[in-house]
Amino acid sequence: MSASFSIESSSGTYDVVVGNGVVAETTGYGADAHILADEFFRPLFVASSSKPLFIEATEQAKSLDRMPEIIERLRSNGANRGTHLIVLGGGVLQDIATFVASVYMRGIPWSYYPTTVLAMVDSCIGGKASINVGPNKNLVGTFHPPKKILVDPALAETLPRDQFASGLIEAAKITFSRGHESFERHLACGPSTTMSTAALEALVVNSLLAKKHFIEIDEFDKKERLLLNFGHTFGHAIEGASHYGIPHGIAVGLGILCSLTFQRQRGIEPYGVAEFEDHLHTMVHALPDLRAQLKSIDLAEVLKRFASDKKHSTTHYTLILVSASGEVVLEKISRTPELEAGIQHAIQATIDSIVSSPI
Repeated sequence: MSASFSIESSSGTYDVVVGNGVVAETTGYGADAHILADEFFRPLFVASSSKPLFIEATEQAKSLDRMPEIIERLRSNGANRGTHLIVLGGGVLQDIATFVASVYMRGIPWSYYPTTVLAMVDSCIGGKASINVGPNKNLVGTFHPPKKILVDPALAETLPRDQFASGLIEAAKITFSRGHESFERHLACGPSTTMSTAALEALVVNSLLAKKHFIEIDEFDKKERLLLNFGHTFGHAIEGASHYGIPHGIAVGLGILCSLTFQRQRGIEPYGVAEFEDHLHTMVHALPDLRAQLKSIDLAEVLKRFASDKKHSTTHYTLILVSASGEVVLEKISRTPELEAGIQHAIQATIDSIVSSPI
């Protein structure tokens, strides 16, 4: 049983279809279609007449200095203004495709087939590209929504547990940010790394409908949509300092736990976070070597990356936190030595708690 809905954007309406088998049922896009795919899927095309442009889905692949190579390969393959780019892969492929499709010959249409839980529940909608520049994560980007998104939860069945958990963490973050009822529906789906495809389908729909609210009222990340960065300021710093040994979604879960610890240090006990916090603790431990990764992480590098986050100004840190009433809120806090010490303590305390956890 599939579900479908539309998303309104400044460049027009695009459709999202979620259901088991929807990718296999898809018909071709014509002679001008060009495929951009994760290297992982190369065996699927061995006997196919299609000749995709394959990309290894690493964090380094979505660096700005790698974009010219991809653009040149598209050109050598004959892509033109009439080309429809078909994209098969997870978040890295989606970031690359969004950026390249937005600038290639001043913009070409594209459609997306997300293949990771994280991409299915979160990044596939919203039309946002995030590209790394040097050591700076997601420093540049564009907005260029796809024409259509087809989400087949069955594609997630072979994902490693930590990758599956990464997506579930992002879904928890989105639904918690949307409100109590949305998060309760998330929990009612029984989120786990062994959940059924049918349950995952329901969870994906719930998460995407929650995100739809944010991107339709704030498409360009000026106000409400910024709340979806919950966990990312702390999380990106941890992810980068681990040299991407800690996957993005797991790092976001750790980042949220850091933000809750930070609030408690400030004397703020967020209301109604117990189930959310317990869920995150369970999910982050899906990474087999999490304790070893955290034990070896360089706290000084975490703090350096935290301080250089693009959301901050020269005088203030921009943080997404949970208020005393349990709402996800954005706060701008003056940079002071006391604040720096509080951030360091929150990160260290969270790491120590995870390392010593019996889970």
